[in-house]
Amino acid sequence: MNEDVTHFLEFQLTEKNASPLTVRNYEAALREYEKWRGPEFGCWRDQTIDHFRDYLYSLMKRDMKRSTIRLRFAALRSFYKYMVLRRGLKKSPVAGVQMPKLEKTLPVVLSLKQMEELLDMPLKADAPVRGPAWLRHRDAAILELFYSSGLRISELLGLDVRDVDFSSEIVNVLGKGRKERRVPVGGAAIRAIQKYRQEAVVTNGPLFRSIRGTRITQQAVDLMLKKYLKMSGIPFGVSPHKLRHSFATHMLDAGADLRSVQELLGHASLSTTQIYTHVTTERLKKVYDEAHPRA
Repeated sequence: MNEDVTHFLEFQLTEKNASPLTVRNYEAALREYEKWRGPEFGCWRDQTIDHFRDYLYSLMKRDMKRSTIRLRFAALRSFYKYMVLRRGLKKSPVAGVQMPKLEKTLPVVLSLKQMEELLDMPLKADAPVRGPAWLRHRDAAILELFYSSGLRISELLGLDVRDVDFSSEIVNVLGKGRKERRVPVGGAAIRAIQKYRQEAVVTNGPLFRSIRGTRITQQAVDLMLKKYLKMSGIPFGVSPHKLRHSFATHMLDAGADLRSVQELLGHASLSTTQIYTHVTTERLKKVYDEAHPRA
């Protein structure tokens, strides 16, 4: 790997406290650009603004999502910002590249009824033919915690038993940028976690585990969600992130203030949280159109 890239990735991990996932995404974005340039790449210091404008155009011709394009260029911008600050580069060749605006899409959320149906699925399901009986209780605890706290999938997977304070019903979370926050958890989720721990005899280490006793993976959670969706009447796909969207939207629907929801979600900027106000406004408009005689 190029020396400049190696130092940049080490800088992200050690000085910026970036998560390993963020660092892997940065590395992947840099490699993708190198691959696109091919034999003509040369080195990072030789790249020009025209190269990056051409790269942007090629990504847009491939009908790549604008959010994905912006993430790739965010990695490139971070890299060149580091090169200017720490590696003696005079100017970033990416700085002047104009990014396409994000598509205005609202997050998909489950209704309260759909959410309750999904939460009920694990304990309504038959006991697994293969694997221990406690798997149902683990799945129920995972779904309850997702909806109760609005955690990111990476945050939930990283939880250890010691991170859950059962007496105060608080979860200690290590979020983006390795920032710690304390998130309140509802009684239903706390009871579900306690039941799972009792059935699976989980006393320390990773909170949510596989049959082999190792920390559960994102792939396993995705498969688990698909399994219960098939059993339910919910007519669309649901990812862990949609459960986070549902948590935020339902909180705002019930009267929670935006700042509090921002803190709960671990958003650095209030503008990130504000998309959920658009969701609740759309729901209000729908109710109005259906109910008002002169709508």
